[in-house]
Amino acid sequence: MTSHLQGDEAAAAAPQHPLGLPTGQRESAPPSSSYVYAIGRAGAGLDTAAPRLTGLRDGRVRTASADGLTALVSSVPADAFSEEGMKAQLENLTELEGIARAHHTVVEAAHTGTTVLPMRLATVYLDDARVRSMLRERAAEFDALLSRLEGHAELGVKVYADPRAAAAAPAPASASDGPEPAAPPVSPGRAYLRQRRSQRRTQRDAYRAAGAVADEVRVRAAALARDRVAHRPQQGELAAGAGENIANEAYLVPTDRLREFHRALTGLADGVPGVRVEVTGPWAPYSFATATATPSAGSRSA
Repeated sequence: MTSHLQGDEAAAAAPQHPLGLPTGQRESAPPSSSYVYAIGRAGAGLDTAAPRLTGLRDGRVRTASADGLTALVSSVPADAFSEEGMKAQLENLTELEGIARAHHTVVEAAHTGTTVLPMRLATVYLDDARVRSMLRERAAEFDALLSRLEGHAELGVKVYADPRAAAAAPAPASASDGPEPAAPPVSPGRAYLRQRRSQRRTQRDAYRAAGAVADEVRVRAAALARDRVAHRPQQGELAAGAGENIANEAYLVPTDRLREFHRALTGLADGVPGVRVEVTGPWAPYSFATATATPSAGSRSA
């Protein structure tokens, strides 16, 4: 950052163009920063992938390498991705969605060819030289993470409870063969109270059933996954489909056991009214790659 200030001071001291540019200089592109998407081992995997990828603001993705590691990087406007600029973008849901989508697209495309550590959303360095310095400083940490994640992918598992669906499900058939005796008439008030008690029981039962299914998910997944991370259940617009998300977990699964993992959870909620299990992935190991930017004068991350 100091070098930029020195450049500004020198420009201020130079003879000025009528439009405000130093005499003899052409108008240059606005200052840019280096946005980092992911880190992997140096080699053909990322070197081949980078030229085919488009990052934020339609920027071309390139590589920055040091000490056997490579970062996927693209240039972004320095003002828009400064601390204040990022704050404004992250508070705008449309901007945030665009950043997240571009970030995810680059990471997933790279992940198809090699193991990568996804960086946190909006990890920005002043320039590629600072990125390479970061790789050198944290080479041992990144090497250990990559060794742990090689040959693995992330699968997401969500369990939903939907009391309305449970209430709408047909009641189980009675064991009795004969017709049930007619119920004695009741007052409208008593009938209402009975209905409310039944609704409360249905809601309580749906959540209990969903909790039991979530427990069984963990038991079955533990036999196949190397690690597990429990995320906060999704709410509002983040929750997909009907019902309430009561369990939102990620599993680190060997790539040769991904199909087995899916089979183990398939049909787990069949016959359980109001309970749904959703398995997503495979993804790059976002939940298990703790590759976050260390706070420094040369980096920013959301």
